[in-house]
Amino acid sequence: MDIATGLGLLAGAVVLVTLILMGGELGMFLDVHAAIVIFGGAFAATLIRFPLTSIFHGLPVGLKYAFTLRRTTQRELVDEIASLAEIARKQGPIGLERVEVDDPFLAKGVRFVADGYDSDFIRDNLERDRDNFITHLDEGQKIYRAIGDCAPAFGMVGTLIGMVQMFANMTDPSKLGPYMAVALLATFYGAAVANLFCLPIADKLQLRLHDEDINRTLIIDGILMIRDAKSPTLVREMLLAYLPEKHRHGEAELAAA
Repeated sequence: MDIATGLGLLAGAVVLVTLILMGGELGMFLDVHAAIVIFGGAFAATLIRFPLTSIFHGLPVGLKYAFTLRRTTQRELVDEIASLAEIARKQGPIGLERVEVDDPFLAKGVRFVADGYDSDFIRDNLERDRDNFITHLDEGQKIYRAIGDCAPAFGMVGTLIGMVQMFANMTDPSKLGPYMAVALLATFYGAAVANLFCLPIADKLQLRLHDEDINRTLIIDGILMIRDAKSPTLVREMLLAYLPEKHRHGEAELAAA
């Protein structure tokens, strides 16, 4: 689980609840009309922007990978692939069958090498798998970003509706307070939903997308070099290009040793 995502949402919720309780009761900030404007309006606008299948697929996929996708660094992947290359050199491709690999994508590539598939098949299959995964993540982040973009706008719509109702009932002072509360709560809901949940989730998915694109491309190159029986030292040196500049020198010295 991504601890940062959970801690961030929890901290944001604690801050909001604390501020609310310092000046009143939590029930003051609960309003059905404002919730309908924000969630109903944002969902309706998102339906117009995206196909229905994309929404029902992108929402859970985005939420899943924002919370559960483990970030594997390029350094870890280079070390693991170099170790696999060492095993393949000493025991042959068949020796990879007994190796346990945590990363499902890397495990799939190792299985292809162990089964003796040719390089073109391995490349095509893994690249297709990578592209499909990246497409799903991109789909999820676009949907969350779309909701985050339109939620504040519908908060303003709710505010305008509340103000119209308030001015239409100026002769009845007892209704002015509730209508003003609805107007302000709609803006509050829209800002909170967008800036505490949807937009941060979209940004997190964008980072995941970038990391996974690099990691899976690195894995594909490493698997193909193992398939072509390249030496572990050469495999490590070739994959160092995926590491940030400041981390390459230490890895290069390790490879030379």
